Amino acid sequence: MKTFLITLLLITLATISAFALVDNYPKNPKIDVINYIFKLDLSDQTNDIAGEATIDVRFLEAGIQELRLDLINASKELNGKGMSVSGVTSDGRSLEYRHENNAIFIRFPSPSKANQRAEYTIKYKGEPAGGLKIANNKYNERTFFSDNWADKGRNWLPTVDHPSDKAMCEFIVTAPNHYQVVSNGLKIEETDLPDNKRRTHWKQSVPIASWLYVLGVARFAVQYVDEFQGKSIQTWVYHQDRDKGFYDFGYLTKEVLAFYSDRIGPFSYEKLANIQSNSVSGGMEAASAILYSENSVTGDRSIRWQNVVIHEIAHQWFGNSVTEKDWDEVWLSEGFATYFTLLFIEHQYGREAFVEGLKSSKKSVDAFYVKNPDYRLIHDNLKDMKDVTTSQIYQKGSWTLHMLRGVVGTENFWKGIKIYYQKYRDSHATVADFRRVMEEVSGKDLSDFFTQWLYKPGTLKYKGNWRFDANQKQITINLDQVQTDGSFFKMPLEIAVYYPGQIKPQMEIIQADAKSNVFSINVSGEPEKVILDPQMWILMDADFKKGE
Repeated sequence: MKTFLITLLLITLATISAFALVDNYPKNPKIDVINYIFKLDLSDQTNDIAGEATIDVRFLEAGIQELRLDLINASKELNGKGMSVSGVTSDGRSLEYRHENNAIFIRFPSPSKANQRAEYTIKYKGEPAGGLKIANNKYNERTFFSDNWADKGRNWLPTVDHPSDKAMCEFIVTAPNHYQVVSNGLKIEETDLPDNKRRTHWKQSVPIASWLYVLGVARFAVQYVDEFQGKSIQTWVYHQDRDKGFYDFGYLTKEVLAFYSDRIGPFSYEKLANIQSNSVSGGMEAASAILYSENSVTGDRSIRWQNVVIHEIAHQWFGNSVTEKDWDEVWLSEGFATYFTLLFIEHQYGREAFVEGLKSSKKSVDAFYVKNPDYRLIHDNLKDMKDVTTSQIYQKGSWTLHMLRGVVGTENFWKGIKIYYQKYRDSHATVADFRRVMEEVSGKDLSDFFTQWLYKPGTLKYKGNWRFDANQKQITINLDQVQTDGSFFKMPLEIAVYYPGQIKPQMEIIQADAKSNVFSINVSGEPEKVILDPQMWILMDADFKKGE
């Protein structure tokens, strides 16, 4: 028995390892950035920014001689935009460095020691080619808003610009005093300076990935709406949109925070600010400070934008707090946030609204599949960041979580979600980590489930019929998987048998795991109808009817 268990463990580990894909970012697991301090000078006279970044680094091994950080070079290809580095220091000493191929390489005077901590300060300036949008908003007023997704932060911030290295951050911004400044975490200083300037200091004390660093500089109307467990809920909108913005963002946020905190685990961050901006077209889930399109403020609390709010708040748990180690597994962010949006909708507005959301997602999945039949949710060593997300990551990703809930049961699903969040909160997780938790709480082997829905393309289509045998008091079900794309699925499938005059059906579960399947089910009389998947647990199409 012991030998069998060891063999089974090795097979399981091999299976997990086979799917442990990683994107192509040049990671350095021997270095851990603890904190960034970004000092930025912004001006109305130029789009150039002057920056000073202090990076607090821990070396996890001895012998490291160089630190690599992402920062886009100024270049002719970018019409002169990009950053130019003027110096790097540590402990008051100038260090050797090179800034090439959109990265800074800082050379150390001597190799690192294991667990050594050191700080490095980089001075730089230039006009961002992306990442920080400096432009007039819809009211023709100048604004500065971050746009870091997914790897554009390197256009204006020297960082390890990848989710594998989470760090705390501080933004110390000097700007003309007619602006207000908002960022991650808590505001710990606001000081008026000579020459009509103002210094604002925000500090984020929970480690987050670099794409979640946020900056908004504009003439805002600011409302401190409420508190949730002692943490401020805030609204930041253009001053012209004060009344509409305060109305639109002035409700629901607290209810969403309460639902996710109760069902998943504690909210990790110091505040939750909803911010109107011109740098995103939908929403951007920056930790503790969410950006929304400037067109999100309508004054009518539109359902569309309220769903965006719910989605971006869900990200505070999945993507922000529990973060995927690699972009290959971005499903752990977007699939989760999309499904947990539906779960809140179900909680707040009822089952019918939830089902409508599932149906809408299915339409999107089907339309995407027609054009991209070979697409899989987990990337295979992602090379081009423009491909990091698609509608399928969101919608099929959401459906995959819904199907998982159907397989393991709702109680086990929520139990697993709580354990998963508790275990990987403010850290990283992989799909293998999530699968492992769900297998532990359910006692089920989920290898087939994760493989067929995440790591392989394809769609599930059933065709079949049922017949009643009065002599045997049975129905015979013939059911085939008829998809022609080479995919194959093993899924538990509910069958509802309805009798005349009865509202509650007889429920059965079958496993149509072969291409062609035949089942016999005992019944009490001739059914009025037989329905596949009556509770809508499976992403599928079915042509199923009573046989002649």
